[in-house]
Amino acid sequence: MVTSQYAKALPRFSVNVVDPGYTATDLNDHRGYKSVAEGARVVVQFALGGPAGVSGAFWDDQGPVPW
Repeated sequence: MVTSQYAKALPRFSVNVVDPGYTATDLNDHRGYKSVAEGARVVVQFALGGPAGVSGAFWDDQGPVPW
């Protein structure tokens, strides 16, 4: 809900949620099945611009995720 509200309030910006997946980090004692580099891939993609015109969406490394 926060994402959709920010996306509506800030139409000049792209506001999205990005899920890196179950990534092996200190937070889960490195039990994730993705490396940090694999988990960061979709996050970096969106940080650098992501798909043009997309805002208020939820994404993972497979593409858009239905709310």
